[in-house]
Amino acid sequence: MKNLTLVIFLSALTFLVHAQDLHVATYNIRLQTKSDTGNMWDDRKYALCQVIKFHEFDIFGIQEAFDSQMEDMHALLPHYKHIGVGRDDGKKRGEHSAIFYNPSRFELLRAGTFWLSDKNTETPNKGWDAALPRICTWGVFKDRKNGRSFIFMNTHFDHKGKIAREESAKLLLSKAHTLAAGLPIILTGDFNADEKSQAYLSLANSGIVKDTYTLAPLVYEPNSTFNGWGRSIRPQQRIDYIFVSSAFTVKKYGILTDTYRGKYPSDHFPVMSVIQW
Repeated sequence: MKNLTLVIFLSALTFLVHAQDLHVATYNIRLQTKSDTGNMWDDRKYALCQVIKFHEFDIFGIQEAFDSQMEDMHALLPHYKHIGVGRDDGKKRGEHSAIFYNPSRFELLRAGTFWLSDKNTETPNKGWDAALPRICTWGVFKDRKNGRSFIFMNTHFDHKGKIAREESAKLLLSKAHTLAAGLPIILTGDFNADEKSQAYLSLANSGIVKDTYTLAPLVYEPNSTFNGWGRSIRPQQRIDYIFVSSAFTVKKYGILTDTYRGKYPSDHFPVMSVIQW
């Protein structure tokens, strides 16, 4: 009887430990364009969403999602909700750096978007030397499993403006301090910057957040996070990141290289980390 009680107790303990795991991800889904002949959005959107479902993302940030793509993902991922606006008008026009989340796991408490800019962070505009308007979407979520709250921030740094990337990193840290108000932080995105860049180092060495790659005891890094439809795969090079504050323990990190019929769901691979409260 004692042995049976011990088995039941250990099983329950194991369940509770795993119940606190969070599957967090970032995924640049590649904008919908007529130039991707042979691998158009309508061809790859099903595979892309299946990757998300198979790996059981609990909460994740996406980049390069335009309004029609948001609608498609909403239809293909009915068990998720999402937040985010278009960067061109603060509504539907332009890229969304949206956050998708499982509402059975998380309750959204508040949310917003700010522009990465030295001029005005509240309305659409380009900052510093950026080629395009850039945004960060954020939400404060309560984990229904333990009642604890955290802030999730998702962004896409400019692909041309070096100063914009460096200053955007500083702005994110400043905004995180204000918006988080002491809450644990998860920050995801396509930062268009490698690990040697000042933009990356500003975040990774900030003391506020750390790269889950450097914290994970188990790392699956078969290649770079950008694949360029298979033409730009490198042995190593990351520009898509997941950062977390010290409230989280990182269990593992992976660059997920799933393909379909020899094709890539996006020109970036999704990055996932399993973290724990």
